[in-house]
This record gives sequence, structure tokens and C-alpha cells, in this order.
Amino acid sequence: MDLSQPSSINIETMIEAIKDKLKMANVDAMKAEHFNDSNYEDLKFIYEMVMKRHHISANEMQAIAAELGNLRK
Repeated sequence: MDLSQPSSINIETMIEAIKDKLKMANVDAMKAEHFNDSNYEDLKFIYEMVMKRHHISANEMQAIAAELGNLRK
């Protein structure tokens, strides 16, 4: 998967992977269409950080969810 170029497919792929990894309960609140290309690099950074981690604490999950909320359009 090439995430170097912003696209709606890449955004959807990253959002779905983050939701799966974090086992987010309210998945309807985090849809790919809520994000746009202008925040792509920030979203990619969060995605890469989440995917590298083996364990994410509850506080880290809250911070990630809050940051994703800030990136929504």
C-alpha cells in the first residue's frame, strides 16, 4: 500500500486500520468521509504511530481519538 499520495482510498484505509487497532467503540463517529486531504500528513503520522505500537494505554487512546477529532472537517 502506497500512502505517499493523498487519496480518499488511503484515508479510508488508514481510518479503518486505526479503528481496528484501537478497537474503537463508536466507529460511526469516525468515518473516512469526515477527513480531507488538507490534514493527510497529520492523519498519516497518527496512523504510522498507532500501527507501530504493540500496546496503547487508555490515556493514549483518548489522546489519539481527540487528535483525530481535531482533524475532522
